[in-house]
Amino acid sequence: MSTATVGKKKGPAAAAEALLPVEGRRNVLVTSALPYVNNVPHLGNIIGCVLSADVFARYCRLRGHNVLYVCGTDEYGTATETKALEEGCSPREICDKYHAIHKEVYEWFGISFDHFGRTSSPQQTEICQAIFHKLSDNGWLSENTMQQLYCEPCQRFLADRFVVGSCPVEGCDNDAARGDQCDKCGRLLNSSTELIDPKCKVCGGTPCVRDTDHLFLELPLLREKLEKYIDETSVAGSWSQNAIRTTDAWLKEGLKPRCITRDLKWGVPVPHDKYKDKVFYVWFDAPIGYISITACYTPEWEKWWKNPENVELYQFMGKDNVPFHTVMFPSALLGTGENWTMMKTISVTEYLNYESGKFSKTKGIGVFGNDAKATNIPADVWRYYLLSNRPEASDALFTWLGLQTKCNNELINNLGNFINRVLSFIAKPEGAGYGSIIPEAPNAGKHALSQSLAETTGKLVGQYIDAMDKVKLKQGLKIAMAISSEGNAYLQESQFWKLYKQDPASCAIVMKTSVGLVYLLACLLEPFMPSFSKDVLQQLNICPEEHIPFSDERGDIDKAKTPWDLIPSNHRIGKPVPLFKALDDDAVESFKETFAGSQAERKLRATQGS
Repeated sequence: MSTATVGKKKGPAAAAEALLPVEGRRNVLVTSALPYVNNVPHLGNIIGCVLSADVFARYCRLRGHNVLYVCGTDEYGTATETKALEEGCSPREICDKYHAIHKEVYEWFGISFDHFGRTSSPQQTEICQAIFHKLSDNGWLSENTMQQLYCEPCQRFLADRFVVGSCPVEGCDNDAARGDQCDKCGRLLNSSTELIDPKCKVCGGTPCVRDTDHLFLELPLLREKLEKYIDETSVAGSWSQNAIRTTDAWLKEGLKPRCITRDLKWGVPVPHDKYKDKVFYVWFDAPIGYISITACYTPEWEKWWKNPENVELYQFMGKDNVPFHTVMFPSALLGTGENWTMMKTISVTEYLNYESGKFSKTKGIGVFGNDAKATNIPADVWRYYLLSNRPEASDALFTWLGLQTKCNNELINNLGNFINRVLSFIAKPEGAGYGSIIPEAPNAGKHALSQSLAETTGKLVGQYIDAMDKVKLKQGLKIAMAISSEGNAYLQESQFWKLYKQDPASCAIVMKTSVGLVYLLACLLEPFMPSFSKDVLQQLNICPEEHIPFSDERGDIDKAKTPWDLIPSNHRIGKPVPLFKALDDDAVESFKETFAGSQAERKLRATQGS
């Protein structure tokens, strides 16, 4: 797939058009944690899941690999039912509304899904139920009676997210923990009855405890299979350290049978006579959504998901999703006894915090996807800031001042300055420049300053490839930007503006080398800033649709060692224009004021202001 087709594929593909694994090529299946459908994604969600996965998928395409990137909205469960009650509509209407919002946000951010689907599909029901039957047939499921909170006024058992109360963990003072998880300390609750002073989220009443029967996945019985998989794959797949720590903590604590059913209506029905009024727990069915979304994309989905010999699965998510992807989902697949494509590499981010607090969907705090678009700051500037600030090893902080600094100092003064200086000089009329024609430079390899730059660039490109292969995206971006810094230093040291008259041959070498570096930067930065890359290629008068610049098969990486050869002599470039616009202090102060407090508070201020 060429870089120009990235992001263009929309909707289900016909079988003849669908991307399928190719024998003899590296086939990479990329997923990002399915964003929950009940709200607009904020920047922390975006960097933790879809944007990070997008960068890696684009990078793999850049290398000429055969890549399928799937994602979609996670639509079943209590959060959807709760949101439907809040907005006075049906769960299906909530899903339709927010799926469209998510899709629009990701399209604006340039996320290159091959298919962006949803879990409320017939394929999800079919595949979930098939996995359930296999687990049941193989003896990995059990039945048990558990105590569950029941609301008398609402006449219903309260699923996890219909309950709020104080976290039972000593030292955690969160009095707004959910029935399944405390967002403050990260503790996962096996039952909402563990909460202290629980309340019904619908009516606010105090629920009572009743017995109810449920089905459980017997994780303790699957432990041996799971540990073998984790021990082998976490090393071979270079799992991120935060994923390994979280998984090890779960194993050390001891695996317990995990309830996989809930007393809800909105979900995948349990195909069992005794439990026909229940649905599957969303964390049992949600990861299966990766498979069903692929099945919505192509009826030949098994060529991706039951082909571990030829497909590598990479998964991207925030740290709160780890145990469901390293423990529960693998256990379910292993328990079927079928030949599933198991996750090879998991890349996990810590939290991105907002200014002096935390991003919060429930409280409406922070910058959300539609907010980013409304600022008129280009998507690539947002992408660059989020990726250069990616919380890979520890929590990171979003600040408006940080965004301004990255834009003005790095994108404009470093990257934009280098590219514009080179192309503007070449575009000058003859007598002052080269009339937009790249000059000949036959002895570039013998030019000491250019040779030194080439050696440095070659090493940096090798480091970039190594970092990106290991999914160290932040490091990969930093290395690419270092090449731009090297280019600026090279221009200054060469004093090309003097060479033009004093030593025309050397000036031609400097310009031909520099324009090769411009092309190289457009290629290396495409995964991070696709619109920027497209704009640079257009200014270079190179068709974006015709190049996959770093194919392993062609040995293209070596070309970086001779940047003067990357674009032929006598090639005519296009019209240079500035690539980025500065963020001034007034704009930043305005954004800080506009996005202070919660979304509700911002709406109130806007109403009062009008």
